[in-house]
Amino acid sequence: MGIDELELRPGADADREWIYRLRHEVYARELGQHPANDAGQLSDEFDEGNVYIVAVHQGHPAGFISVTPPWAGRYSIDKYLRRTEHPVLRQDGLFEIRILTVDPARRGRMTGRLLMYAALRWVMAHGGRTIVALGRAELLPMYRELGLTSTGTPVRSGAVAFELLTGEVAGLAQQTLRRYGPVLRDLEPRLRWRLETPFLPGTGGCEHGGTSIGALGRRFDALQAHGDVVPADVLDAWFPPAPGAAAALAAHQDWMVRTSPPAQAEGLIEEIGTRRGLPAEAIAVGAGSSDLIFRAFRGWLEASCRVLLIDPSYGEYAHVIEHVIGCRADRFTLRRQEGWRIDPNRLGEALRARYDLVVVVNPNNPTGAHLDADDLRQVLAAAPGGTRFWIDEAYAGYAGPGRSLEPYAAAADNTVVCTSLSKMYALSGLRAAYLTGPAQIVAELRRWSPPWGVSLPAQIAAVHALRDPAYYAGRWAQTAALRAELAAALAAIGQDVHVQEAAANFVLLTLARGGPAAARLVRRCRERGVFLRDLSPISPAFEGRTVRIAVREATANARIAETVTTALHDLRNPA
Repeated sequence: MGIDELELRPGADADREWIYRLRHEVYARELGQHPANDAGQLSDEFDEGNVYIVAVHQGHPAGFISVTPPWAGRYSIDKYLRRTEHPVLRQDGLFEIRILTVDPARRGRMTGRLLMYAALRWVMAHGGRTIVALGRAELLPMYRELGLTSTGTPVRSGAVAFELLTGEVAGLAQQTLRRYGPVLRDLEPRLRWRLETPFLPGTGGCEHGGTSIGALGRRFDALQAHGDVVPADVLDAWFPPAPGAAAALAAHQDWMVRTSPPAQAEGLIEEIGTRRGLPAEAIAVGAGSSDLIFRAFRGWLEASCRVLLIDPSYGEYAHVIEHVIGCRADRFTLRRQEGWRIDPNRLGEALRARYDLVVVVNPNNPTGAHLDADDLRQVLAAAPGGTRFWIDEAYAGYAGPGRSLEPYAAAADNTVVCTSLSKMYALSGLRAAYLTGPAQIVAELRRWSPPWGVSLPAQIAAVHALRDPAYYAGRWAQTAALRAELAAALAAIGQDVHVQEAAANFVLLTLARGGPAAARLVRRCRERGVFLRDLSPISPAFEGRTVRIAVREATANARIAETVTTALHDLRNPA
């Protein structure tokens, strides 16, 4: 039996019997870790919370591996080790990989390595950051080859000796691609990969929404198709830009696309200052918030810095901090049962650890929770000296008037506010954003900025958009009404879904435990031209079962609700 047509997929209930029999054969009869029993099956109390990934060849079981996610509440390692004595066991986003088992007839054919790889991809797809495993002593060379590191902690169970192994998920993924990339690309067409996550990871950047843009063709050969799909996977505005902005773009497009913009965007800065009541020296502009994030953080931070991130939150921050700069990021974990609320008292306690930078997205994306501006202002004022705060207000307009901390940031010495003009002002395709902060910090950021950083169409459109606050206030109010209608339509699906309205332009839909995974729902809806965002890769807090759905116009929202309803029915009742 070769590797061709080996099927790798999530284990089903029907697989449990042969899994338990193979476990008994290997761990009771072959290795003597557990006593043999008359039933010829081996299971334990952790199976209820475990996820099995199985390998099957031409209908015959070939092996399996088990993953214990953090939402299971406990790990099998807890039977042998105390978390208080082992820092790695206290890491955020910790997943345990256990009982890698290959049928004796399949050993030596890469089945075990492929199961390990499948487990890694599953963990990545569910926001995992750290992996731990108890590796059998005789298999340690294989585990090390795959990138896991020994902690030097021995564990014995029955007649079998183990060692505690660990690895950072991002590092394991990078090492796997460096070492085995050509082999994996060769194997991909020969395998039957049935996991929801793609066989090979992406390019290494932060994962974002916006898969729907692919429906227009990789090289934009099908632009006419943009009205055929519902792009609810990205939080672009459903409404057009202000009439003045649209008219300026239409009337002068030939000239503006061939004309260089003002190098420092002085006019745009002046307009922002006038409309927001801010001094010009407190404002820096960029080609979208990501431009400002990359530019500022790479100037402010180095590998020795400590950063506090809200979790879950916008994934670009973790990517830049951990994978571009390489500094340490701690997580301030939000709780589903608390409605993802940021507790200002708990946040204030966390700040005693004295961080170099703290990032707060408010309203939060992707949870949709909003922290009252007065409460956040008190947290900032009481923070230890030397801690700088980055407040991302990309969706603040949707939360209502008077919610911004821009005036506070302009007068403070430890706070900057990043405001995107993309999502709130319907300018996502043009890329424009600005930062408000102390004059000294802003001057530093301007020195790091290239000339002509914001295109001429973006500068012109942003100026005209900012001049029409009444238009956008009306659109934001319409968005709230459409959001409520969408949430009600989705909630009507039934008791096995939970719908939460955000304080922004989206809703969250959480599926019941034991039902279809978020990834399966997203894929099924995509087949019908409705694109949603699976939040699983962002954070393990979503447990692989939460979808973010952007608010669109009324007809598109009705199509979303109908498609989700049909998709869930089909997933629950397969033909």
